[in-house]
Amino acid sequence: MAKKTSPRNALAEAKTGPAIRPSLLGDLRQVIEAAREQTARAVNSTLVIMYWRIGKRIREEVLKNERAEYGKEVVQTVSVELTAEFGRGFGRRNLFRMMQIADYFRDEAIVTALSTQLSWSHFIEILTLEDSLKRDFYAEVCRVERWSVRTLRHKIGHLLYERTAVSKKPDELIARDIAALRDEDRMTPDLVFRDPYFLDFLGLTGPHIEKDVEDAILRELESFILEMGTDFAFVARQKRITVDNEDYYLDLLFYHRRLRCLVAIDLKLGKFQAADKGQMELYLRWLQQHDTHPGEEPPLGLILCADKSQEHVELLRLNESGIRVAQYLTELPPRELLEKKLHDSILIARERLARDEDH
Repeated sequence: MAKKTSPRNALAEAKTGPAIRPSLLGDLRQVIEAAREQTARAVNSTLVIMYWRIGKRIREEVLKNERAEYGKEVVQTVSVELTAEFGRGFGRRNLFRMMQIADYFRDEAIVTALSTQLSWSHFIEILTLEDSLKRDFYAEVCRVERWSVRTLRHKIGHLLYERTAVSKKPDELIARDIAALRDEDRMTPDLVFRDPYFLDFLGLTGPHIEKDVEDAILRELESFILEMGTDFAFVARQKRITVDNEDYYLDLLFYHRRLRCLVAIDLKLGKFQAADKGQMELYLRWLQQHDTHPGEEPPLGLILCADKSQEHVELLRLNESGIRVAQYLTELPPRELLEKKLHDSILIARERLARDEDH
């Protein structure tokens, strides 16, 4: 009978065995981690779809009965039965959440696509939003940029949707942009750019110069890209642009993967001036001629300034030049004040679009 080797002896023998290359263990760890991640995603997706189907079925049952209290009674009874048989996860509150998700997202194909990146906790955060377009925006951008639940909560709390250019469009155009992202993974500039940008993480207080802002952005590059959007990739700082033997220096140059174009960022400490447009146009034309690769879209420009005049922006028709102007804030204002300011700017933008269409 063969003598059994104890785990301790096996470990001792392994230590005295042939040397193992670190690359082998590294490759094996990657295989294991990838399999675990894939399994976790599959389990999460199955769980989300199961919850959606449960919510859909209960909702259908409730809608068949006209009595107001019937829904509460059904949910209570189902909760008791399912919890007794399958354990936690089927409490009354969670069942109502399932019904809400089934009501908000009627198409199972959409839920299936979202569940590849969004956990049930993501969906619960989205439930707090009353506006359907806002829910769709956060769900799709969260899927594309693969936000954690904490990041999603941060984005909602910092009014990302209200700060995007897309929120200032009529509802049917907003729905069209979100549908393009959902169905084709096609990101439009109006979904990418926002105003204002919150740069409070730079820690800039008191007087400072443009170089201070630039230095702080590079120190906090990860936070800056998170504020801008995770598809931004840093390319260069103080990019030299030579025209007729005269040198110009672009503050920051990024590349946006989904827009497939370079994004030039110029920092201005003061208020936006009309001359800033000409300078950015020069940068964009140079980049298109000398730095744009085959298959890429024309470069876009973002002028980040401490203040701006909306009338200047409208009269100069900056969007037609591929230029966006946005204010940056190094200190966050009170939430109520910011909400009012953004709400007013959305109303003004939509009224202007309506006037333009009438004309």
